[in-house]
Amino acid sequence: MIAGIDLGTTNSLIGVFESGFPMLLADTEGRRLIPSVVLYPENGIPLIGREALRMQSLHPECTVASVKRFMGRRFGEEGTEHLQGTKGIPVTLPINGIDLTPEEVSSEILKKLKSVAEERLGTTVDRAVITVPAYFNDAQRAATRMAGELAGFTVERILSEPTAAALAYGLDKLSDRSKVAVYDLGGGTFDLSVLQLDNGVFQVLSTHGDTHLGGDDLDEAIARRLLREADIETLTPEMKVRLKEAARTAKELLSSEDSTVVLLPFMEGSQSLEIPLTRAQIEEVCEPIIQRTRALCLRALADAGVQAEQLDQLILVGGSTRMPLVQKLTSEIFGKQPNLSQHPDEAVALGAVLQAAILEGNLQNVALLDVTPLSLGIETFGGLMNVIIPRNTTIPAKAGEMFTNAVAGQSGMKIIVLQGERELASDNWMLGSFEIPFPPSQKGAARVGVQFSIDADGILQVLARDTSAGIEKIVEIKSAVEVSDEAVEAMLAGSLEHAFEDMDARIFTEARLKAEEMLPAVEAALDQLGSELPESEVLDIRQQSSEVEAALKSKETTRLKQALAVLDNATQTLATKLLEKAMG
Repeated sequence: MIAGIDLGTTNSLIGVFESGFPMLLADTEGRRLIPSVVLYPENGIPLIGREALRMQSLHPECTVASVKRFMGRRFGEEGTEHLQGTKGIPVTLPINGIDLTPEEVSSEILKKLKSVAEERLGTTVDRAVITVPAYFNDAQRAATRMAGELAGFTVERILSEPTAAALAYGLDKLSDRSKVAVYDLGGGTFDLSVLQLDNGVFQVLSTHGDTHLGGDDLDEAIARRLLREADIETLTPEMKVRLKEAARTAKELLSSEDSTVVLLPFMEGSQSLEIPLTRAQIEEVCEPIIQRTRALCLRALADAGVQAEQLDQLILVGGSTRMPLVQKLTSEIFGKQPNLSQHPDEAVALGAVLQAAILEGNLQNVALLDVTPLSLGIETFGGLMNVIIPRNTTIPAKAGEMFTNAVAGQSGMKIIVLQGERELASDNWMLGSFEIPFPPSQKGAARVGVQFSIDADGILQVLARDTSAGIEKIVEIKSAVEVSDEAVEAMLAGSLEHAFEDMDARIFTEARLKAEEMLPAVEAALDQLGSELPESEVLDIRQQSSEVEAALKSKETTRLKQALAVLDNATQTLATKLLEKAMG
């Protein structure tokens, strides 16, 4: 089995092609994005990912983040000016008296991804396709390959990120000579690549970028804005980390909301900060940074000899491209609306998985035929519609996802197949349902893969498989293509008419599920370790928990999201103590 890996500056992901469909794998917390952060304690094994990120504020001197910026680099090159070393020799990073190479640090991230895959799949995963930016030179690509080998992988291919993204969007199905622009605003880097499809293979015509321009820079700008409002003179390393985390949370929230309140409990001793922030305010500080991408885009188009209007597709990659400001700017530069059909954080990893499947011979090119008139998916916990095959997907098509049990002791899963464009399952059409059994287990322990397959005639087959026991069911539904134009128009009109209330209902439901999981966990942690915290901090946590409960009862979406964010911040020290106790 060959895994597909997006080794990112800020986050990394791993996935495999299993049971006929690409699948990105989640860790034990159910999260697919693994922070690209490594913490080296003086004694003991390194912490990787979310554990390292949580401890970073306490031990910044032995934590390495954004190591991708130093892969294959030498002291004295652009971007290494702040590092101490002899000019011209390969970069090393001094941690606890030892000089570590970027390849060694990256290999720890890859080992973490490898363990996630092997734990989820129950088998050895030792072959991989790993993605790199298109502008990476031979030394940087060789360093990435070496990191993979140090982690125990046979690296089958080093794949350019824009090519991976294009595969994820299904752009390999376009006609020959089609041209695609990939605007990739990652955590630490930006690049714009122009690709041309030639006999089923993407050729990178040009790429331009900035290895020190990304979401991190946007977070820094927002953090500086918050700092001005807070009027704090001296920042400790811990305060800097907390401020940047608050800035990132605000950026993500203000991509869908117009305003928020940034709350930082006990920022200065007993003093807590409460700073109102609007989307317009963050756009004011972020726009100069995002505008820096304009010249790079125009230069890449000029180098490729392509006019913006000659592009067949524009796709956006990277979490920061969710910002309305980024989408507005790209529309202006390229004169067309971007294709937003894929998850911007996961597109590169998904493409790597598809490339891995091609290398294994598990994925063949298919001809362009019909398209799905409406999205197809299943009902998930909370009564939401989870789309598996989006509207306008070319058929034949095959896609799927892995699901788990939401309740402890659950002995089966009911698969309700839906068609439509609404956020709530009850507002879409039910095409059929069936049950897949599995042994009763702890919450989140079961793994059920659900695959949708539409053949050239538009007949939908739904497969559900308990991957641990190997039990599976295949149900043929009905034609997913034969829907009257009137019915499609009515569904689309309804989705537009109710778009805002539908999205609000989805966001509230997701926040409610998080709250219902978080509140008892916080209470249990306080029972266990509350005596080790200052009384004022315990009181603050209980007050914030009460605010979450009140927000749940009021059913106010924005209030609940803000209350959860405040509770999450208030419990940082408690979570760290839990982690330290677990490690001890």
